[in-house]
Amino acid sequence: MDEDGRAAPYDDGALLTIGAFARASRLSPKALRLYDELGLLPPAHVDPHSGYRHYAPAQLERARLVAWLRRLGMPLARIREVCELTPEAAAVAVAAYWAQVEADTAARRDLAAFLVDQLERKNTAMTTPHTPLTMRYAALTDQGLVRPAHQDAAHAGPRLLAVADGYGPDGGRAAKAAIEALQGLEDQDLTSADLLGALEEAAHRAHRAHRADRTHRTAPAGDETTGSTLTALLRSGSRLTLLHVGDSRAYVLRDSGLFQITHDHSLVQSLIDEGRLTPEEAASHPQRAQLLRSLDGATEFAPDLQLLEARPGERYLLCTDGLTGVIPAEIIQQVLTAADDPDQAVRELIRLAREAGAPDNVACVVAEMTGA
Repeated sequence: MDEDGRAAPYDDGALLTIGAFARASRLSPKALRLYDELGLLPPAHVDPHSGYRHYAPAQLERARLVAWLRRLGMPLARIREVCELTPEAAAVAVAAYWAQVEADTAARRDLAAFLVDQLERKNTAMTTPHTPLTMRYAALTDQGLVRPAHQDAAHAGPRLLAVADGYGPDGGRAAKAAIEALQGLEDQDLTSADLLGALEEAAHRAHRAHRADRTHRTAPAGDETTGSTLTALLRSGSRLTLLHVGDSRAYVLRDSGLFQITHDHSLVQSLIDEGRLTPEEAASHPQRAQLLRSLDGATEFAPDLQLLEARPGERYLLCTDGLTGVIPAEIIQQVLTAADDPDQAVRELIRLAREAGAPDNVACVVAEMTGA
């Protein structure tokens, strides 16, 4: 290496100009200059007077690997890591990357199908009379087999479905209070236009009450933060409003499959979104329980909100991570499809969670939309 940390210069006759090397490697001169700046593919020699870059023929193999990996869409930071591996380890790394790409593509394909279906519903809803709907529902919670306290809560009623997962020393109280703050919506005759505002305001009241309660209570020294997730659906006719904060989840089962209609507000989900973690790695990550958003008196309340159009035959599942942490989505879909009614579905899901060890509390709500 020379004093600049670059590969030692070769005899000029053996080197390729940047243009010749670009043609041989199928990388543009602009890309080569960028890779030089990033330390990914430094030239063998740089003329100290003209600044011209020259490359050794032996560098072509690495350059072609970089070109191929870029065609796969691999981020430059990850390409740098792969290029430093042995061929065998690099092959494993590329296979792992492509498995992640395929999983991400499948997830996006499912999301696209859901969005297309949802948008088409909104379009037909403007010209087609609404089908009167009724809703069958059931809720069930379980302490699980490991946790010393039960901190999950759930509610299912003719208008409102909700689950909450408490955490911290007083998490059970926080989860129960979050659900109770919404239950008054069951008695309000809301139009579809009122749904979103009513649900959001009720959730904000729950947050303000939790913050006030936290302020007035004297916490022991070193006390952990207490809070709760909250995922809720409020119905008026065929219109649904979804409110979500935390890592509990909502799913809908339609003819086209099972769709997760919430996005986890967790550290591991953010790492997955950034491509720094695979879903498989997230399942065993030591910080998988760390939330970025929740109903927590110490932070601002920023729930996700969306409007949905329901149709007869659909089944909705709201659940805490005590279920999704141990039961794969394909098994959840099988249970929701095969169950005779919501009550059977929640009982079977809880049974499967316990059979899988139930390391966490579990809460499930299942609702089925039926024609009136």
